[in-house]
Amino acid sequence: MATYAIGDLQGCFDPLQELLEMVDFDPARDRLWFVGDLVNRGPQSLEVLRFVHALGDRAVVVLGNHDLHLVMQAEGYGRSNRDDTLQPVLDAPDRELLLAWLRSRPLFYREGEFAMVHAGLLPQWTADRAQALSDEVSAALQDSRFRDFLARMWGSQPAAWSDALSGWDRLRVIVNAMTRMRYCDRDGAMDFRFKGPPAEAPAGCLPWFDVPGRASTGITLICGHWSALGLRLQGGLLALDTGCLWGGSLTAVRLEDRSLFQLPCPRQVAPSGWD
Repeated sequence: MATYAIGDLQGCFDPLQELLEMVDFDPARDRLWFVGDLVNRGPQSLEVLRFVHALGDRAVVVLGNHDLHLVMQAEGYGRSNRDDTLQPVLDAPDRELLLAWLRSRPLFYREGEFAMVHAGLLPQWTADRAQALSDEVSAALQDSRFRDFLARMWGSQPAAWSDALSGWDRLRVIVNAMTRMRYCDRDGAMDFRFKGPPAEAPAGCLPWFDVPGRASTGITLICGHWSALGLRLQGGLLALDTGCLWGGSLTAVRLEDRSLFQLPCPRQVAPSGWD
């Protein structure tokens, strides 16, 4: 049995199939971990959702910002973007099944020495705390009143965590950290203005994983979301967004031995800045 962690797909179904052939994936034996952003901007979001959903418990998925954008769009919240490619999902006869399944995915998943999140964890959070906070968001997304949450979920404030946060503000900070964050300051205040590589970051902006004293260093965190960062494999971090959508590659890491597999990908969209 092998477990493959796979970077952001964003509707790139054909490259996923080629990558799975490369690693000789066997759904009867192996498992796939997806770092989120299954959908959007690429041409085959519906095919990706149907395929991953059909894998059942052979697939582990955490939610990314584009996945949440799809959930919001389906319920009439948030603004559509000119680069969205979600309409085939919204028009599909099985949309409600797929959307309910997507909404039931967590923001954070932990198993053994590994944990997975789409974007990152705030420096104050241990892995145990992150799991508990992810569970709070999952409860809100699966509650019968989940639309109330969707109506208030998006936005960049508050920018920092406090144990005193409650209600929508508390949930919004959790969602932002786990699905949108790239940079924060030494105190853990998130900065969403810059999306480029760390070498070009403004003064005071640190990659979330480089904040001194980060409380989640005891595990290996698997993440995506940051194509400008690219592949980053270090002791406690496996960052796997290598820009398949932008003509980079689709990346998988076999967790049992950390073997790396990469498939060069054709560009699916015109360049429009960092995603």
